Amino acid sequence: MPTGLIALAVGGFGIGLTEFLIAGLLPQVASSFGVSEAAAGWLISGYALSVAVGAIALTAATARLPRKQVLVGLVVLFVLGNLLNAVATTYPVMMLGRIVAALCHGSFFGIGSLVARGLVAPERKSRAVAVMFAGLTVANVLGVPFGALVGERWGWRAAFWAVTGIGLVALAGIVALVPGSAGETPPDHRGGPPPPHTLRAQIGAFRSTQVWLTLAATALSYGGMFGAFSYLAYTFTEVSGFSSADVAWLLMVYGVGLVVGNLIGGRAADQDRDRALLLALTGLTVTLAVFGLLAHSATASVILVFLMGVFGFASVPGMITRVTDVAQGAALAASANVSASNIGNALGAWAGGLAITAGLGYTAPLYVGALIVLVSVAVMAVAARGAGPADRQPDPPSPLSAQA
Repeated sequence: MPTGLIALAVGGFGIGLTEFLIAGLLPQVASSFGVSEAAAGWLISGYALSVAVGAIALTAATARLPRKQVLVGLVVLFVLGNLLNAVATTYPVMMLGRIVAALCHGSFFGIGSLVARGLVAPERKSRAVAVMFAGLTVANVLGVPFGALVGERWGWRAAFWAVTGIGLVALAGIVALVPGSAGETPPDHRGGPPPPHTLRAQIGAFRSTQVWLTLAATALSYGGMFGAFSYLAYTFTEVSGFSSADVAWLLMVYGVGLVVGNLIGGRAADQDRDRALLLALTGLTVTLAVFGLLAHSATASVILVFLMGVFGFASVPGMITRVTDVAQGAALAASANVSASNIGNALGAWAGGLAITAGLGYTAPLYVGALIVLVSVAVMAVAARGAGPADRQPDPPSPLSAQA
């Protein structure tokens, strides 16, 4: 494993912590600034919206710059945002820090995925992306309890100081361990047309129907999963019979599933990407539907929330490599995939909330999620059917295999 991948994973871990830890700190933050719970909640919503905007805007603005240089700048932005949060004395400054930190999120994972795949042989590109995203999945497991634990012991500012330190470690690692040429010409593009670097060329990649189909499949798969995930606490306590104190460890079971699914999905995508994506999405559809049917069983709920995490994240490495492949290596397409996932998250949570408001019960978001992901399966099937041979088959072995 190239050491540069570890540096990227540390960066992903820090960014993931920033996104998730705030949930465990909201009561302290609201009390510190004298704002309502709803206003404190905007520190989460504002972050998510900024991720969607920043992924496209920053990637477009830096299209001509070397990718390692862009990554370094993005991590600097991340460090500055968390530093603002750590020293914030007013709510507006706190919100500004959240927005600044969020702007780098989408571009980091979009551009970072291209850099990650450039560090290994072509037939291992999805696994390389999975290693980078491993930091994010681990942060999903540890983020909320980390924030709550540190905040309870040393105050909420200490949590942001800790994340700032992680950002500095990631920054040093990327500077020292990621080659300057990584991601500029991915191994699977050598001997073929170079990936587009100008903004006009990157925008031109969106003329591909395959790009749009992949983005749609991403948004729908995330939307279905997050639509169900957003209301899991209610499902566990109101349907499965768990206490509110049990929710934290149940969500950690889900997070462990994310870690496992990410690693399995990366390896499977390197063998037969479109088949792996269809299996992952189908598995998620079935899991959500069965979860809705068996949510009254505590034992079944534990097993199914784990499988929900496994199938939910098993498609992520493959989706990232697929969209960048069909976009001929355009970084803007990779970042657009991150934006699509966040848009899907927002729409999925909205749809799940509508189902509960309509009086359909706390298992309704699971069924709604299953229906949304089922549409994603159909979109992915259309994409796979229309893909060329090069898009469906794994990359041939490369001399770089020995380096990976």
